[in-house]
Amino acid sequence: MKLRINISQNKSGSYRPALKLIRTLPVCILVLLLLPLSDIKSQDAHFSQFFETPLLRNPGLAGIFTGDIRVQGVYRDQWQSVTQGYRTGSLNAEYKMPIGKQYDFLTWGFQALFDKAGTVGLTTAHFQPVLNYHKSLSGEDNMYLSLGFMGGIVQKRIDRSKITTNNQYDGNGYNPGLPDGEYFTDFKQTYWDGSVGMSFNSDLGRNMNNRLFLGIAYHHFNRPTNSFYKNPDIGLSPKWVYSAGVKLQINEFSFFNLQADYSQQGPHEAVIGGALYGYKIGEQPDDPQYTIQAGAFLRWKDAFIPVIKLDYKPVAIALSYDINVSPLKTASMGRGGFELSVTFIGFLNRENSSRDAVLCPRF
Repeated sequence: MKLRINISQNKSGSYRPALKLIRTLPVCILVLLLLPLSDIKSQDAHFSQFFETPLLRNPGLAGIFTGDIRVQGVYRDQWQSVTQGYRTGSLNAEYKMPIGKQYDFLTWGFQALFDKAGTVGLTTAHFQPVLNYHKSLSGEDNMYLSLGFMGGIVQKRIDRSKITTNNQYDGNGYNPGLPDGEYFTDFKQTYWDGSVGMSFNSDLGRNMNNRLFLGIAYHHFNRPTNSFYKNPDIGLSPKWVYSAGVKLQINEFSFFNLQADYSQQGPHEAVIGGALYGYKIGEQPDDPQYTIQAGAFLRWKDAFIPVIKLDYKPVAIALSYDINVSPLKTASMGRGGFELSVTFIGFLNRENSSRDAVLCPRF
């Protein structure tokens, strides 16, 4: 068993009321973490370091970083202590550039995913290009509304030789010579999938070190068929994902980073959220030699997730481990899985680089 989510201005100051409203978001995120949710029963691949897989959360989060390019890789190994485990890898890359004569930006990139699950080797691979347009809402404040689209091809396959069914038990035990009774003949399926999402991101007031984002995404909007039996009535139901994050400066050298996601597909719901405390090491807080972050996240009714992250620009490495708190903990003895992520964020040597831009999408 693998617990997964498939649920799948102007210069006159007219935006000041919005800035007052968004200062209350840290409280909203904490309320989100306490929402009562039902059990998670679904099959989309998920990551405990969801904050390192932004395109899987929302294509509208592409380009929301301080830099011109971002490349991220995440590897997850789960449930090896219980059964045949699940191994999942994600790779995303983004390129951000200004567009037009104002402060608008365009981000394009891709999201790739590979997942191998369980005894029958259910393997999923997808490659999906992404495009996100960032519209500046203010010439004074760093405030953007982004609209992103992501879509591409998905392939799933199973190892038929590893399937056993009730038909192969002859009363005395398992008999591999008996037919399994399943009538499908194609052990792989290919389909197109698509997602759309929006995000709002802004500095909080005049402090450029205090930032926030809000996002909403609609995954599997084309409701692709998801059946090895080629049954058109069996498809992926659309999945809504609501995201929020706040970065708050404590002093020149330390900060808090709070993030949370709420997902819903049909009757299934899931929530994950938590916080990281960051400390900058070096004489210049605006250009530290290292930044160390540590904290924890909670996937409701599933896992408690301690995280540690080291940022040595332009590369950051994070390590987390799921401590199982679901009913499966009796068998797993609390052992869930580990996750490793590597992120590269950099600037390009070009005239229109965002390195010196006062206004640009970031978090």
